[in-house]
Amino acid sequence: MPTPYAENAQYASAKRLPEDNSLPNLLRYTYGFYTDIRATCDRLYRENGEIVQTGRGAFKITNLFGPDANQWVLQNRDDLFSSRRGWDWVIDKVFPGAIMSMDGAEHRYQRRIMQQAFKKHALENYMSIMQPEIAKGVVTWHQQQDFLLYDHIKKLTLDLAATVFMGIELGKEADQVNKAFVDTVEASIAPIRWAVPGTAMAKGVRGRGYLKKVFKRLLPSKRAKETPDFFSQFCHAETEDGQRFTDKEITDHMIFLMMAAHDTTTSTLTTIFYALAKNPDWQQKVREEVLALNTRYLSFDDLEKLELLEWVMKEALRMYPPLPTMPRRLKMAAEYKGYRLPKNSLVSISPIHSHYMETIWSHPNHFDPLRFAPPREEYKQHGFAWIPFGGGAHMCIGQHFAVLQVKCIMNQLLKLYEWDVPADYEMPYQLVPIAKPKDGLPINLRHL
Repeated sequence: MPTPYAENAQYASAKRLPEDNSLPNLLRYTYGFYTDIRATCDRLYRENGEIVQTGRGAFKITNLFGPDANQWVLQNRDDLFSSRRGWDWVIDKVFPGAIMSMDGAEHRYQRRIMQQAFKKHALENYMSIMQPEIAKGVVTWHQQQDFLLYDHIKKLTLDLAATVFMGIELGKEADQVNKAFVDTVEASIAPIRWAVPGTAMAKGVRGRGYLKKVFKRLLPSKRAKETPDFFSQFCHAETEDGQRFTDKEITDHMIFLMMAAHDTTTSTLTTIFYALAKNPDWQQKVREEVLALNTRYLSFDDLEKLELLEWVMKEALRMYPPLPTMPRRLKMAAEYKGYRLPKNSLVSISPIHSHYMETIWSHPNHFDPLRFAPPREEYKQHGFAWIPFGGGAHMCIGQHFAVLQVKCIMNQLLKLYEWDVPADYEMPYQLVPIAKPKDGLPINLRHL
């Protein structure tokens, strides 16, 4: 098993990291990261094995591949890894105070309070708020060819995030709020990391500033009266010993969770739609499962009855995980499978690679939801083979809410519409910073 160790003779006895940092490879890696990160990870693994260092100087990255690496990093049993220092370069300027970039006691404290907003009774309240809003949103979709699915899903999830998370209707502010979130997300991978006028980072910082004003304006009313939305729940949530969020903590959490709620859910729903467009037999199977419940809105107990839909969702998340890579930074020197990793190494694991490994998944390039069904359950070959929600102490705190929201939306859409794409259509996909179609996913949408 991987072990921490001091930088001494034991450190010297470990093997030197394989490197893939010649100038041609560095240019190939940088270009591949933005254009086809899966192919880039596959090449690094094929040419170097489970561990390889890329980059130069301050930009060196130790890439670890496979479920064993995922488990080592995400479980973090020896407290070797800092999530905070792994993500800071990516999100600190636009999402400071995000729960995913906290460590140790601070992370446990913040998560303990936040969990109050994700308990069963709260999730049931969110469902009751959400489903009438979904009905209002999807009934306006029009039967047409080349219906740009991504744009419509993004509008729907943003409206739901405003209703469920903020307890308001955005109205005229919707476009500006959406633009602010788009700009903050794009800033996370901007090559220029300073807010130079005209750059993506400057737009992202400006977008965050606007979102802060929106939440600060609403804070007094949310503090004054408890309502079922996330914003109010965060304002009133407290632990058994009375710990509560400050105004700044609430604002930071709300900006990050609003982004995560509508951007990652939009990504997941888009890939589900694409998969069901390419596989009409599965589209009909999940439609029949939904119709068999014979209810307009789902109850909390109905969620577990949508088993086929859950397998479809899991397969879509396997093929297109919203986050293709996850960074951490080593707090001390360590050894992994005989290789030495120096203190302060930036380490990256890759769900997009693990989700396609032929040693785990049969015919991984094929859409096959039954790989998640008994008796196959391919993901059970290793507890960290399928990691779209991360794992360990930093497992996505909104995982159950995300599943709930996807099922509630698909429940209504499957009963109203059917859809397809041309047989030769292949969705062009952008995987960073969050997976989405480059062309908006044009589908042929028809009323049932």
